[in-house]
Amino acid sequence: MSLSVALKAAQSALSARQIETATISRNIAGAQQAGFTRKSVMLSTVISQSGTGGGVRVDGIARSTDSGLYKALLGATSLANSQNELAAGLDKLAGTTGDTALQRSPAAQLGKLETEIQKFAAEPGNSILAQSMLTSAKDTAQLLNEYTSLVQGARADADADIGASVSRINELLGQIESLNTIIVKGYSSGADITDAMDSRDQALLALSEEVGISTLTQPDGGVVIYTDSGVTLFETSARTVSFEPTISFMAGTAGNAIFIDGVPVTGPSAIMPVSTGRLHGLTQLRDNVAVTYQNQLDEIARGLIEAFAESDQTGGGGPDQAGLFTWAGGPAVPASGTLSAGLAGSIRINAAADPDQGGSLDLLRDGGMAGANYVYNPSGFAGYTARLDQMITAMNDTSRVFDPGVGLDPTASLKGFASSSVGWLEAGRKSSAATVEVQSVIVTRTANALSNTTGVNLDEEMTLLLDIERAYGAAAKLVTAVDRMLQNLLDSVR
Repeated sequence: MSLSVALKAAQSALSARQIETATISRNIAGAQQAGFTRKSVMLSTVISQSGTGGGVRVDGIARSTDSGLYKALLGATSLANSQNELAAGLDKLAGTTGDTALQRSPAAQLGKLETEIQKFAAEPGNSILAQSMLTSAKDTAQLLNEYTSLVQGARADADADIGASVSRINELLGQIESLNTIIVKGYSSGADITDAMDSRDQALLALSEEVGISTLTQPDGGVVIYTDSGVTLFETSARTVSFEPTISFMAGTAGNAIFIDGVPVTGPSAIMPVSTGRLHGLTQLRDNVAVTYQNQLDEIARGLIEAFAESDQTGGGGPDQAGLFTWAGGPAVPASGTLSAGLAGSIRINAAADPDQGGSLDLLRDGGMAGANYVYNPSGFAGYTARLDQMITAMNDTSRVFDPGVGLDPTASLKGFASSSVGWLEAGRKSSAATVEVQSVIVTRTANALSNTTGVNLDEEMTLLLDIERAYGAAAKLVTAVDRMLQNLLDSVR
């Protein structure tokens, strides 16, 4: 090897060690940064024309990656966020059941009403007990009104959160577009693009929190993003995600769909609906879970009106009419076994039995809230109990037909149906909480595994720094040796 070749080899080694030192310093500085991946210098041997080694060449900076673990993290994050939103929504709906000791569930309130009717039936001439029964009936109607507002409030909150999520998705897609442009240009020019790739991965991870995604890396370093259902979110440029919020929610109100580049990805018209991510959890809550629970409350209200309805006592064959409980469509009784959307929000006490509205407490015992033909105790006997006993039986023993589309047994007693509704909600909460716990563990373990593979180990970096220091010293000695040889050569020709 000539002295000039040796000198070039030593110089290239010194330059490479300098870049390696800077890269290790960069790793140490970024060790605690979220999403930072370990960087390493790619080196290759320079071969001279004679076929001998002529030093080292820096081919670029590489980053540690594990595409399998990264894709697993994206998927686990999307599923976890979907379940988190669903669990949070179910917790809001659980405000209709509350602490069992408070007895604030519809089923518990029906139990209280039954107890007050039983007390009044024991002393049917006692006006104080009649007032207690009326008060309990008012509480029952008001509870269903209140819970309808709570459920629709939960739907409105979910709708607002959907809007915020859509805005976040568009923001992240804009960031990814900018980073993708930098990466593609840097890839073709040979620039260091590892930091931009780290930032893009972090943006993709944040995007996976909002909607389930899959990615495809192109030969030029660019990325294509699809939803978990296959709709394109990004390819060269970001697609527009659009959503029109709903101003207010009532029972029966349908929330608007989410569109990606004009393609619906939620709602009944979605051919390729998303199945994970925050958007999925929120739309499931708004359009399915909360709607089903509202329907159950509406059926409880319909069952109440039906159970307390009065029948024609004259034999004239008149239709049953609303009794103690009535509604916006009264005095007619809602069709049996058929859901009437929003009924729990409009159920109320019949004014004819409420002294505060000009009514009479005696009608609780005697009937006749629907008119003279519906009086059960025409003689007004103070000890009459048949009508009160009939109410108790109608609540507790009589099997009724409920709408089969509300997710519960369509044939049950009124109290049994109300109890089943509470059980349905609590079972959903329990299942959702268990899923959240499992998914949280999966996300944590996957993130840790990815960090162990691609992250920075400070002990390893310091060890490498010592190795580079020794290699740098060796290259420096070679430069010194060449310098002496050249000096000796110059001295010999003088």
